Amino acid sequence: MANVKVAVVYYSSTGTNYQLAQWAKESAEKEGAEVKLLKFPELAPDAAIDSNPAWRKHIEATKHVPEVTADDMLWADSYIFSVPSRFGVLPAQAKQFFDTLGGLWGEGKLANKVVSAMSSAANSHGGQEQTVLSVYTTMYHWGAIVASPAYTNPVAFSSGGNLMGQVLQSTKMGKWLKM
Repeated sequence: MANVKVAVVYYSSTGTNYQLAQWAKESAEKEGAEVKLLKFPELAPDAAIDSNPAWRKHIEATKHVPEVTADDMLWADSYIFSVPSRFGVLPAQAKQFFDTLGGLWGEGKLANKVVSAMSSAANSHGGQEQTVLSVYTTMYHWGAIVASPAYTNPVAFSSGGNLMGQVLQSTKMGKWLKM
């Protein structure tokens, strides 16, 4: 039996969602999956990136991570997306990439793939749940199978997890690590 192929795709300005994606990759590999860790292409101009030293540092530190392509989406049997909340919706970097996949969607090549998502924000009510739902809205249109962790783990529940997916406040990451 062939291994499940998982694309763990993230967008991260300063590293939080990159870390979440790394943990997802490690967990999937531990279960025997073949995993690709990929990032959404950066769209922000250098002036914006340079205005935040942590953002520039993260860009430089993750140059080795390949950017996701349409071929990666075809390769994978399932996807795990990790994105920050941007006013309660997914960041433009993810949305722009999803918008390029219309041809694959139209051919039905994104249907029946299992998907889950994670999001983070700097505060408890920063739009993380709505961000996860905005990722899932695209997945519903693809015909993907959304697999959220629900309330299956009491640590996830107590640290901000919910029925839609993992939503994290950056200050709670230490607690989440213990899951």
